[in-house]
Formats: sequence, C-alpha cells, structure tokens
Amino acid sequence: MSSEEDLSCSICHEVFKEPVVLSCSHSFCKGCLKNWWREKPTQNCPVCKRRSSRSDPPRNLALRNLCEAYVQQREQKTPEEQECGVHSERLRLFCLTDQQPVCVVCRDSKVHEDHCFRPIDEAAQDLRDELDKRLLPLKENLQKTKFLQKKFKAIEGHMKYQYQHIEKQIQAEFKKLHQFLVEEEESRMKALREEEECKTQRMKDKMAPVSREIEALSESIRATEEQLRAPDVSFLLQYKAAVERVQRCPLLEDEPQVRAGDLINQAKHLGNLTFNIWTNMKRLVQFNPVILDPNRARDVVLSDDLTSFRFKEKKSESPEDDGGRVFGSEGFDSGSHSWDVDVGDNEKWVLGVATDPYEEGGKIKEDGRLNRNQRQLE
Repeated sequence: MSSEEDLSCSICHEVFKEPVVLSCSHSFCKGCLKNWWREKPTQNCPVCKRRSSRSDPPRNLALRNLCEAYVQQREQKTPEEQECGVHSERLRLFCLTDQQPVCVVCRDSKVHEDHCFRPIDEAAQDLRDELDKRLLPLKENLQKTKFLQKKFKAIEGHMKYQYQHIEKQIQAEFKKLHQFLVEEEESRMKALREEEECKTQRMKDKMAPVSREIEALSESIRATEEQLRAPDVSFLLQYKAAVERVQRCPLLEDEPQVRAGDLINQAKHLGNLTFNIWTNMKRLVQFNPVILDPNRARDVVLSDDLTSFRFKEKKSESPEDDGGRVFGSEGFDSGSHSWDVDVGDNEKWVLGVATDPYEEGGKIKEDGRLNRNQRQLE
C-alpha cells in the first residue's frame, strides 16, 4: 500500500484531489496546477520545468482511485489503529499538556519536552469520566426542558378547553338575548296588530250609518231628478209627493269628527323604543360587582357565571391543606370597597385582600370583623 507521501501533491503537499498527469509523467492536483500556471508565464512542470504540450492535461484516473481508497481506509481506522503522522508509530500515549494522542517517539522528542503523559486507555477513561460529569448539568437541563414542554402542552390543551367552554357560554348568553329580542318583537308587533284591528273595526262601525245615509240620499236625488225630467202634467201630479220625499231626507248638520284616539297610538309604539326594550332586558341580566378569576383558582370549582365556587373534595387531611383559594378578577389601588359574601353552611373560611396575588407567596390580609354568615371588608 502506498504511503501518504507517495499520494501527495508536490504543490499543496496533501493527498491528491482530482489529479491530472503531464506529458513528463508528473501528477498534480488539477486546481493546484492551474493556480501554478496562472502565477507563471509559461506552462512548465513545477517539478522538472519541462513545458507541457497541453493546456488541459488529462486526468490520472488510476492515481485518483488510489487516493480515494487511501482516504477511505484512513477514515475507517479507529484511534487505536491510527499511526503518528510524523513517526508512523502507533499512538500509545496521551499528552496531558497538549491534549493529544502521541507515539513513544513523540514523548522523547523536543516538541514534548517536560510534558506529562498517560497511557491511552487511562487517559481515555479519565477524560470520559470528566466529560460524563460535564454532561450532568445538560441532562438535568434536558429533563427540565422536557418538563416545561410537557407543562406548556398541558397549558395549551387547557387553553383549548377554555376557548371551547367560553365560546359555549358566550353563545348561550347571546341565545338568551336573541330569544328575548325575538319575544319582545313578537309582543310589540302583536300589540300593534291588535290596536290596528280594534280601531279599524271601530272606524267601520262609524262608517256603516254614513254609508246607509249616502245610499238613501242618492236614491232620493235620483228619483227627484227623474221626476224633474218628466212632462209638465206628470211633474205637477207628482210634485207634492216629491216635495215630501225631499223633506224626509234630513240634511247633515254636524260633520263627524275623527279624534286622536281613533288613530293608532304611534307615540306609544315608537317612543323610546330601544330604551324601553333595554329596560325590559335589564330584568333578564344581572350585574355582579366581584367576578372570580379561574386562572388564579386552586382546588375549587367555579360556577359558569364566575360569581361563586365550591371546594373540591379533599384527597388528604394534611394540616397544610387550606381547602382551596380563589381571587377576584379585578384589583383596586385606591378608594373604599365593601362586599357581602354568602358563605353558606361552611364553618371554616377566610376572606381577605392580597397586595399582589400574582407574586409567589403573596400575603393575604384578613379582616377581624365576622358575622355568622358574612364578613365585610372596607
């Protein structure tokens, strides 16, 4: 097997890369030769100075295969099989000063004078132990990051549940409001329709005698006008009867008046319409001055409207178990505030204010005034 020196380019002194051969039989890396010729005025061989007959020398395929096989074999060698690049001896020692494997000849050379050495196996074991210790913080950090990843995934899942739950609650509340508005519209349209029907019928009742009078007057006028067109003798014979017929039809003295009450009460139906609807809607809704925060609740189950809660069942009777805790969703930094709190049948409970519930271990200031079912904070 050829040595690395035999397979090295005389220009770069490294194993050939894409070797080409000149007419003088000397081989060089293709890139190295081009750079050499670029710097020189003539295309001479870098070794024998003989002028090349070709500006593009052919590739040396045999040499390329040898170089590739050599590099592959060198890379496949284990550290124990590798040899010293200077003395071609097995690497049996490890220089602690230079932190590199060396051969026994290197140990006695001037380069490693006064250096400390260890056998390869001992040095490898010591450095393995040291590197293993250095890995411990990384492993611990890996566990922490995996725990954080798991925690964040759990939070992500909880946020998705929160979104779905809140979405259902919002849709349910708007469904109530929509239903109220539909029923309110139907009620008001029904009242308008009933008033319109009632007053229309009342107007028809007033129109009935007027229609009969119009019919009677029209008939009298028709008969009288017909008699006026009769011959003189016939007219005179029927004159007395015609006068009596005209006199029996009384003239309209008082014209019937249409009062405001006869029309639809437009002001009643449209006046402050949206305000009246909003006033009625207020009976459907309820305002709560204190809303509890689910994100700052521990061991409690909150109601859907976030105004009340119940404790979860205890899994242990530990004295450190305070039964649960929940904070309000809004804070105060000034003013005087008070609340009435219904504690139900619970005998053990605490109500207080905290300076900052977001701080870890935030202290709660409790009020001392206590009634049987409620405590008031001011």
